[in-house]
Amino acid sequence: MRPPLRAAPYFTRRRIFAATGLAALSVCHGGPVLGETPPENDNPIRQPVDPGEEAFISRAFEMRQTAIEFGDQAYGAVIVRDSVIIGQSWSRVVLDNDPTAHAEMEAIRDTARRLNSRDLSGSVMYSTSRPCPMCEAAAFWAGVGQMVYGRDMRTGGSPKLCS
Repeated sequence: MRPPLRAAPYFTRRRIFAATGLAALSVCHGGPVLGETPPENDNPIRQPVDPGEEAFISRAFEMRQTAIEFGDQAYGAVIVRDSVIIGQSWSRVVLDNDPTAHAEMEAIRDTARRLNSRDLSGSVMYSTSRPCPMCEAAAFWAGVGQMVYGRDMRTGGSPKLCS
């Protein structure tokens, strides 16, 4: 015995126009489009009143505290160029179920999005602890010039591959 034939989908012009109209509204509503980066001033970075190494490492520790508050690993990082914080983040390994979402990696990603460039030459990365080899390699490929870490602001030098 043959299975019963299924009726063909019932499409009318009205349904087709309604569907395409909704699709057009969802694309043209003014939100971000696939591949488009949001404008930098959508989420501006609060700059320290007195910019300097102590203020930048302090911000990295603020990012660390945010990670703790969200239930993630206790790490934070900021990226600075010309005494301006151009990117920052905290560890999102647990939150995003992403083993590569270390604070330093996320700060590099945030900076690249904000600058709309993968070139972070001339920048300094401040982090709460010494960057792991993965994060140091990412900083190397991004062009980060120097790494500074810890409360006592140890210099990690310029990032290297396989250190």
